[in-house]
Amino acid sequence: MNHYYIYYRVKDDDAETETRIRAMQARLACRSNISGRLLKRRDDSSTWMEIYENVADSNNFEHQLARAVSEFDVDMFLTGDGRRVIECFVGDVAASSIPPCKTS
Repeated sequence: MNHYYIYYRVKDDDAETETRIRAMQARLACRSNISGRLLKRRDDSSTWMEIYENVADSNNFEHQLARAVSEFDVDMFLTGDGRRVIECFVGDVAASSIPPCKTS
């Protein structure tokens, strides 16, 4: 499975920006069946991260992500170069295969 981590800096950490990003994520979830999470950096609330996990079809997800970002004009809320850095990691989802800890 693929796991996407997208980070960027916003101009304003305000309700309007957060509402727009969450609306974009909701639209993306409807189209891709992948729900995202939104995090804000603990020591810098202008740095945000979206996380999308367990993506099986990367091509479709990336297409739908780009479409949603464009439709919601997300770039207008970003600082500087308006760059969203997208990192994709591959990992298993079978955490249940790890044996449980034994308690004594």
